[in-house]
Amino acid sequence: MKLRTTLARAVLALVVGSASVPKGQAETAKPDPAGAVSNPIELSGVTVPDSKLARDAAQVVRQAEGDLLFQHSMRVYYWAALAGRRKGLAFDPELLFVAAIFHDYGLTDGYGESHLRYEVDGANAARAFLQNEGISEADRQNVWLAIALHTTNGISPHLYPIAALLAEAANMDLVGAGFDDFTAEQRSAVEAAYPRPPQFAEGFLQALYDSLKHRPETTQGTGLADVLAYKDPNFRRRDFSSLMRNSRWVAGQ
Repeated sequence: MKLRTTLARAVLALVVGSASVPKGQAETAKPDPAGAVSNPIELSGVTVPDSKLARDAAQVVRQAEGDLLFQHSMRVYYWAALAGRRKGLAFDPELLFVAAIFHDYGLTDGYGESHLRYEVDGANAARAFLQNEGISEADRQNVWLAIALHTTNGISPHLYPIAALLAEAANMDLVGAGFDDFTAEQRSAVEAAYPRPPQFAEGFLQALYDSLKHRPETTQGTGLADVLAYKDPNFRRRDFSSLMRNSRWVAGQ
């Protein structure tokens, strides 16, 4: 078992970069569900890029994620690419795929000791992966920002297409935002290829809580604080108004 763990971590470190793979990363490889990358579906002209970059990204992420997170990320890619095509936006499908597949990477077990926002952990891992693949600094930074900001409502839509589409697609898959912008055929096809379990909502909320309960301070001021409040009756949201009214400036010290 120790040998197996060592080998798995070595593979991840080589692909992602040792600085971005925290202690305790996934120990065993998981099969690619439903041929997610090796045999992707084509839907309304959208498919996973047939490239080494896309395959390598999927392999790295699949090492760390179970079915629930991985298939969610695959659906997010399709919602994003379909939305981009519908809107006539110009975007790089490879970079969009990397952003989508890594966007929840910070929720994986390897970040059990991190006290960064989970979005930043995922963004850092994606940036290190892209650097290892020889992708330009500008493209690495664009993917980093898209992932880091995908839970921050109101900002991503005003950025470049990859950031806007990633945030839109994540909201579509989690809360059904823009549900009717996709045809019934599109929704059925994506879900058939990358199934959404009946208890997806509770499963995803639990995945969020399991990853964030040791770093509750990173959720303050974000919608993720709602998840901790839902799961932990002792969690208290920070009140910005109280912070201002009781600051050192008010106290005169």
